[in-house]
Amino acid sequence: MNGDEQLLNRRVYGADHDNPNPGLLPHRTYAELVGGPLDGLLLDIHGWWTEEVDGGVALSTEPSRWPGGRALYDPHPGEPCMPGPGVSCRVYYCGDTP
Repeated sequence: MNGDEQLLNRRVYGADHDNPNPGLLPHRTYAELVGGPLDGLLLDIHGWWTEEVDGGVALSTEPSRWPGGRALYDPHPGEPCMPGPGVSCRVYYCGDTP
């Protein structure tokens, strides 16, 4: 399997576990979640403003310091999101909150 095929097989955060195709849709924009309990998942950020992504995200997850809490992800300064469909940026795990 080449790199493009592996990317297309990645799961999207919040996708239904029973979905036979839980991966990327060609017309959507995604951020890659790096580190923490959601490492490797993609977050659908299609339609988000740049400021919304730059402010970081708090995502509900069971496998965290506080079960049922939220995993926090922030972009690195100087690592901007690129416009367009596909994986446009990365957000990095920075902690948990209840």
